[in-house]
Amino acid sequence: MSTKPLDPQTVLDIDGYLKPDVPAIVHRHDKFRHWKDIIEKYEGGYDKFTKGYLKFGLNVNPKNEVTYREWAPNAKEAYLIGDFNEWNRTSHPMKKDEFGVWEIVVPPLPSGACAIPHDSKIKISMILPNGSRIERLPAWIKRVTQDLSVSPVYDARFWNPPASEKYVFKNAQLTKPVDLRIYEAHVGISTSEPRVGTYKEFTRDILPRIKNLGYNAIQLMAVMEHAYYASFGYQVTSFFAATSRCGTPEDLKELVDTAHGMGITVLLDIVHSHACKNVLDGINEFDGTDHMYFHEGGKGRHDLWDSRLFNYGHHEVLRFLLSNLRFWVEEYHFDGFRFDGVTSMMYKHHGIGTGFSGGYHEYFRDGADEEGIVYLMLANDSMHSLHPNLITIAEDVSGMPLLGKPVDVGGVGFDYRLSMAIPDMWIKLLKHKQDDEWNMGNIVHTLTNRRYGEKSIAYCESHDQALVGDKTLAFWLMDKEMYTHMSDLTPMTPIISRGIALHKMIRLLTHSLGGEGWLNFEGNEFGHPEWLDFPREGNGNSFHYARRQWNVVDDPMLRYKYLNNFDAAMNHLAAQYGWLESQPAYVSLKNETDKVIVYERAGLLFVFNFHPTQSFTDYRVGVEEAGEYKIVLSSDDGRFGGFDNIKLDSKFFTTPLGWNGRKNFLQVYIPTRTCIVLAK
Repeated sequence: MSTKPLDPQTVLDIDGYLKPDVPAIVHRHDKFRHWKDIIEKYEGGYDKFTKGYLKFGLNVNPKNEVTYREWAPNAKEAYLIGDFNEWNRTSHPMKKDEFGVWEIVVPPLPSGACAIPHDSKIKISMILPNGSRIERLPAWIKRVTQDLSVSPVYDARFWNPPASEKYVFKNAQLTKPVDLRIYEAHVGISTSEPRVGTYKEFTRDILPRIKNLGYNAIQLMAVMEHAYYASFGYQVTSFFAATSRCGTPEDLKELVDTAHGMGITVLLDIVHSHACKNVLDGINEFDGTDHMYFHEGGKGRHDLWDSRLFNYGHHEVLRFLLSNLRFWVEEYHFDGFRFDGVTSMMYKHHGIGTGFSGGYHEYFRDGADEEGIVYLMLANDSMHSLHPNLITIAEDVSGMPLLGKPVDVGGVGFDYRLSMAIPDMWIKLLKHKQDDEWNMGNIVHTLTNRRYGEKSIAYCESHDQALVGDKTLAFWLMDKEMYTHMSDLTPMTPIISRGIALHKMIRLLTHSLGGEGWLNFEGNEFGHPEWLDFPREGNGNSFHYARRQWNVVDDPMLRYKYLNNFDAAMNHLAAQYGWLESQPAYVSLKNETDKVIVYERAGLLFVFNFHPTQSFTDYRVGVEEAGEYKIVLSSDDGRFGGFDNIKLDSKFFTTPLGWNGRKNFLQVYIPTRTCIVLAK
């Protein structure tokens, strides 16, 4: 059955300003329908098409027969080689079909055992039309390993553990949370020691921290195998292999399953925007051509990332990428994806040297990469139809309209978009403005400026701000005094006092006003000192900055604990009152003289005083609902490094007189650089 055409009126009902661009939106939807109908007609629909990993690569049946299939249309001969046949380049020839797919079935040994030993090395050897021989790692390989003492080039491994060693999932996958509080994490840096951390250590040591902090989701970075550790996982070589630096596939399955047992949703940072240009251990020039998985020539290369760009308009590339999504969900039980580099995928200029003003002409005309957009539509539509609870998040800086709307109404289909303008705003303020120059109206505008009906993930800082060359919020605020004055045994200097106060205020303001979800990069919840720098030639291959210093937050004498305590209180309060899943806030006050912001959301009243020197007694604030209010969170609380100037048992009674557009008002004491949250 053919896919239903898009009714142009559906688009206009969402956003009337899209009227000039409706033809382009309908055209891309027609392209999507074309591909979906082809998949339905020739491949048996999404369900069969996205299970390519069960057809391609190495698969073992109950009889211990190994079937290996690989798409390599340019090759004239192909052979399976490895430890199992002592690397004999002629003993195991493969057969090619009319679509360029090579196949071989390796029978079991006379004993009935699998002829290819578990975890043994394997490759495909091919003869090209010019007679030369090339050897590659299978494109769909599920495990690769690296021995840097021998070579940086990866070895492919046949992963087929005995039943006794296979991880068996114990917990059901979770229903989709409506109030995403995401802890962005990198397993490798999640140890205090100067080395690569492991999946098992993360499961044992970090998951309990995340749970106690009140996060209900983790977003794992750098899981897909990547040749260069310092790429932060963004130069993927083997798309179906979990990085072996941190352990085995079974270890990662245990991590995901344990998180589910704690009620934590697990998202994967998926990289389908580009691929590593490595030939020997990647998928670049797999069959000797420049244009197999990628566009040929300049169109297939990203100048800034020095990587290859996928040909999203090719049938087999779609099979590879869509099956890759399904693989991580089915095999590892991931609950969804944060799609990296979505801006690069949606525009022919890839966002290079281009700013976005918000003008609609920037989104749908000649600059749009229709093939990339249609791939994202297929990815979202297929995964949501197969797994309705799946979550997808777009990393897009452009502000593309309809990005977070379902495909059947003309959207690209994402559940959320990252609010990438928010961290930029905070960094610019801290870098270029004195505290008394902060504009409350501009801050509120940036935090609330999102497309109606499209959900956003708000954040103050992510891994981008933690990397060497940039600074975290804590480092911008406190800089070198973090080394000397973060002990309770030292005086509370003006810089540390300001830093702790603003760190809490910035995070709560962003959390409660900025979106329908929240994201924090690991360590930033307690103001992690220093930056993140992976071992590389420029730093003597040191792990000193490629780790998280949990010792500083665990030390009861250090002030990092105050920020950690506040982060936990903030998340638990959000879970209790549900502000992330509620309607956007009503902002009743943005006072530039007093530097005060007041708003209501989810029945809570938020009051922020950003003034660097002024405290206010009996400060009148508007509130819609009449009644008696109490304090449910105060940044001035001593548990959070505050001064305990605000009495937490205070009661506040409304007066039925309109104030700042609200039906009632109440009066609060709000000291300098503090925020309070009131509830009935």
